[in-house]
Amino acid sequence: MADDLFSRRTLSGLELAGADIGKLAAGSSPVHLIDCVLDEAELGKLDFTGWVFERCSLRRADLAAAILEGTRWQSCRGAFATFAGADLTEAAFASCDFNNAVFRRSNLTSASFRGCKLTGDDLSDIRGVDASFEETLLIGAKLAGHSFRGQVLRKLDLAQADLRNCDFRDALFEDCSLREANMAGSRFAGADLRAADISGLRLGDAALFRGATISRDQAGQLLGELGLDVR
Repeated sequence: MADDLFSRRTLSGLELAGADIGKLAAGSSPVHLIDCVLDEAELGKLDFTGWVFERCSLRRADLAAAILEGTRWQSCRGAFATFAGADLTEAAFASCDFNNAVFRRSNLTSASFRGCKLTGDDLSDIRGVDASFEETLLIGAKLAGHSFRGQVLRKLDLAQADLRNCDFRDALFEDCSLREANMAGSRFAGADLRAADISGLRLGDAALFRGATISRDQAGQLLGELGLDVR
């Protein structure tokens, strides 16, 4: 990479190694990367505050403990990338595919995910409040202990996800799926689940919905899971 490129704050169509990104991160202002390849790059602990990543590839990139506050991610791909322990405060992800990525112990205060694919992601022990997910695939994701309390959940696919001990109190589900999710210990009091797919419930799950609003069809489904013939 030519030295004069390190002074530019918008870069397009480049394949960048960790050393290249480190030099860019040492600059005084955020960088806008467009159509760049950062696959398997070692980017841990670097400061990316305010950076914009647009249509970039970060497959298996290591961003553990990186500072990613206020970053913007548009149409990026990063299967198996790791953001473990990273600061993603007020980061915004739109139309990204980060399947099987690791966000464990990251700070997601006021971070947002819109139209993303987070299938199989590890979001356990995330810190911060007001993280939001909308129109996002979270199939098989690990979200144990996360609070969705009072949120409007739109088009979230949480099928087969680990939702143990999550707080869904007073949440409104709109076109969501909880099919075959592990919800042991979760709380749903005050939640409106009428627009959620709750098929595949285990027998012990019915008690979790005490205090929640469900439809007649869902009530029949729950009774069916208990072995009762609903007519």
